[in-house]
Amino acid sequence: MISGLKGGRLMKKVRIVSLVVIFVAALFLNIAYSADKFAYVDLSRIFSEYKKTQDYEKTLGDKESVYSKERDKKIDELKKLQDKLNLLSDKDKETKQKDLEIKVKDLQGFDRQNQTDLRKEQDEKMKEILKDIEETVKSYSEKEGYTMVFNDRVLVYQVKNMDITDKIVSILNKNYKK
Repeated sequence: MISGLKGGRLMKKVRIVSLVVIFVAALFLNIAYSADKFAYVDLSRIFSEYKKTQDYEKTLGDKESVYSKERDKKIDELKKLQDKLNLLSDKDKETKQKDLEIKVKDLQGFDRQNQTDLRKEQDEKMKEILKDIEETVKSYSEKEGYTMVFNDRVLVYQVKNMDITDKIVSILNKNYKK
């Protein structure tokens, strides 16, 4: 019976020491993590509200419009050639048919080249814009002491006061020169 009491007291002391160790560890972890400062941004909103993005979208739209007009002219030429082809004799049709096929291939090449050029330009511009955004977020975060800034798309829950999107958009637009 005496050994049972000693074992019970020993277990009680072990529990108390364990609780103290857990409490101290939790306290240290809390202190270590309390120094971290977190924020998040709505990357898609920053992207769309950035004046550089808006200006580029207008420029791209203008280029697409020019391309579309050129393409429409080429299609009209093809239609006229096709209409003439229908009126010709069989002998003359052969020659004109080859001309038509060449023009169709030219149109396809024109389409392919323009799409490739526009896609390449768009990719380069998007990389440039994303680089501007990343640099601005990094600079602002370092200045304000943020240890981590998240994209809001990966967060399940966020508190509005941790959103620095408006500040980032403001800085980007203030620093943007056409």
